[in-house]
Amino acid sequence: MNKESKRKFVVIGLLLGILMAAMDNTIVATAMGTIVSELGGLDQFIWVTSAYMIASVAGMPIFGKLSDMYGRKLFYVSGLTLFLIGSILCGLAQNMVQLSIFRAIQGLGGGALMPIAFTIMFDTFPPEQRGKMSGLFGAVFGISSVFGPLLGAYITDYIDWRWVFYVNVPLGLLSLLFIVKFYFESLEHREQKIDWWGAILLVSSVLCLMFALELGGKEYAWDSLVIISLFGGFTVFLALFLWTETKAEDPVIPFHLFKKRLFATAQGIGFLYGATFILGTIFIPIFVQGVYGGTATNSGLILTPMMLGSVVGSQMGGRFAVKTSYRNLMIISGLFFLTGIYLLSTLSADTARSIVTIYMIVTGIGVGFSFPLLSMSSIHGLDMRQRGTANSTNTFFRSIGMTLGVTVYGTIQNHLLMNELEKALPMMKQFNPAGDTRVLLSQEARAHIPPEVLQKIVDALADSIATMFAWAIIPVIIAIVLILFMGSARLTDQFSQSKKAHL
Repeated sequence: MNKESKRKFVVIGLLLGILMAAMDNTIVATAMGTIVSELGGLDQFIWVTSAYMIASVAGMPIFGKLSDMYGRKLFYVSGLTLFLIGSILCGLAQNMVQLSIFRAIQGLGGGALMPIAFTIMFDTFPPEQRGKMSGLFGAVFGISSVFGPLLGAYITDYIDWRWVFYVNVPLGLLSLLFIVKFYFESLEHREQKIDWWGAILLVSSVLCLMFALELGGKEYAWDSLVIISLFGGFTVFLALFLWTETKAEDPVIPFHLFKKRLFATAQGIGFLYGATFILGTIFIPIFVQGVYGGTATNSGLILTPMMLGSVVGSQMGGRFAVKTSYRNLMIISGLFFLTGIYLLSTLSADTARSIVTIYMIVTGIGVGFSFPLLSMSSIHGLDMRQRGTANSTNTFFRSIGMTLGVTVYGTIQNHLLMNELEKALPMMKQFNPAGDTRVLLSQEARAHIPPEVLQKIVDALADSIATMFAWAIIPVIIAIVLILFMGSARLTDQFSQSKKAHL
């Protein structure tokens, strides 16, 4: 087999790995209503997503640097293997706690797949082909956004929700085979130090914050020693992290890049967008199943237009980047996004499904615009040696935003829901003595609830989700303010610099 044929198999292997990692959250989000109805623990479901995200965020910078030191192939294969083990364990989970722990294992492996796959692509192809390949790799994200919800819905309704995780196994084994057999790399790698302390302190600070927000007001009072200690731990670990990063030889987050205004604003916007957009992906399926009493297929079909909107927005953002500044295009993005989140804050139990679909398309277009623009803004004006770090930092901040967004707003929604139920149904425990909130999503259980009681439960769920989206307007407004500070830089500036460099 010639070199070109081997390279095609390598590309297929990488695309399969990216497809699995990119599709994972959307396919699981669609099935989440059914998972909760079987395992229970509606008040814990946010950890299924948060555990994956935080493990992925922790693994990203570490796996990336290890691959520089000891080889891409070794750590891509290691990450893929970990991802597959986590997927199998998730399929075997018997309760929400187990599922969250196994999702963390899966997320750690997923943190290796994305950055190393893109690095292998850049290592494998010459500069004149990298643009074309980047487009192909980017298309996989669009495909996963559309295909993930539908596949998750179909599997959940017609097979079993556990196959949402098992489906990764054949795809992963095929990717493993192609990479092991056909990818060969140079053994020359750049020695560098890994900022272990920085990674540990960052993850520790985020974990303390997440546990404080999740446990506060439920298991422990907000002014209890446990919650105060967790918030204190977050503050101390964060301060130590910031101090460590100023001393590290090769820090997890390169602070010197933040001296560039465009780079700094892009990271802030990415963080805020990530924290808000993830809410639609997680809570719209819950809304559809809980309010309409639908199946996972209903929630998948509702979620798909938002993802299609994001794909269309992404293509438009990339196409118009040569015509005007990043700031002008991001203002369009911000206005669409703000409108979408505002519309979602008006949801009620009486909102028609077609209206929800329109709201999601508007939201998707707004976020889709940002995908290429924030990546291009992050690397604007940087030399080749800094672009990989800048891109990974952008992904890192978006992922951190998603992780905290799910935790913070999931906590808000849960508290709102419990308060609404206590007001509307003081006799709730007569119908639900164990306090098991799976009745909101299980069609079988709903059938045994008196209609007037079920209506109050549905109204409470709808109101809690709508109010949560109303609170989510705040980070979107802050993101729009940051967009105004992006300056007048545009993609064509880089073309001009490139021409000058060759003269």
